[in-house]
Amino acid sequence: MTATDTPPYDAIVLAGGAARRLGGADKPAVRVGGRPLLDRVLAACAGAEQTVVVAAPRATSRPVRWTREDPPGGGPVAALGAGLRHSTAAYAVVLSADLPFLEEATVARLLSVLSASDADAALLTDADGRDQPLVAAYRTTALRHALSALAGDEQGLTGLPLRRLTAALNLTRVPDPRASFDCDTWDDIADARARIREHGHVLDEWISAVKDELGIDLDVDFRLLLDVARDAAHGVARPAAPLTTFLVGYAAAQGKGGPEAVAEAAHKAAALALRWAEETNAPGNPAPDTPAGGVPGSEPPAPGPGR
Repeated sequence: MTATDTPPYDAIVLAGGAARRLGGADKPAVRVGGRPLLDRVLAACAGAEQTVVVAAPRATSRPVRWTREDPPGGGPVAALGAGLRHSTAAYAVVLSADLPFLEEATVARLLSVLSASDADAALLTDADGRDQPLVAAYRTTALRHALSALAGDEQGLTGLPLRRLTAALNLTRVPDPRASFDCDTWDDIADARARIREHGHVLDEWISAVKDELGIDLDVDFRLLLDVARDAAHGVARPAAPLTTFLVGYAAAQGKGGPEAVAEAAHKAAALALRWAEETNAPGNPAPDTPAGGVPGSEPPAPGPGR
């Protein structure tokens, strides 16, 4: 199952915690890879029918619905109950706001596993095999029933640990140490920032950050653009590389504007760069250090009388 054929779902993002292990910092706003942690999570659940964020409103990379538990600071179970009140889908993906490596494909995988099973929820487990109920997909009917049973106590949902909720549900588990990595401490933040910049991930992360910053929702084969840049640099001149990729993007925007338009413009620019290089290297052209009308290494002839 891919992100395009997941069952309809709502996303509930819990972003109102106190972040005590970060010294009370505004954790959803902490940047990893140039983007706030909350925006990284919102990108991973962009396919939701609606996204409810349980926290005080703030600027985000895409529109969401805001709500708060009552009283604020009542803990994750109370926050989950507040967010679920706004959900109308059969499935809800529940996420914390501190997951730097969560991707849309992981959300799709959780929904796929859950919809193919008889379980009430599918959740990730971390590198130590521990359940992560705030990186999980739930059947909303079962979740509402479990929350209602817990709310019958005198204190309601305030202050309840998540294990009280998951103990009442039939769970299936999906191991994923990377996607389940969350940022509870400044050491976790530093680790996430270092891993973002690892060679195998840095270009994907950078392209995602740029698209998010510019408000672009476009899947482009950036390796094709790198090939165009290489051909322009080698066949024309090094400064031609960034200029050519800019013009490719501009041409695509002037046309159909989708990935196909980018690919078409990139192929045209690459072919032009190759033709340019062929002319430069064609037989009969002067060597690069050959002055016009002279021989390699010589000075151009001095002008004669009357010239």
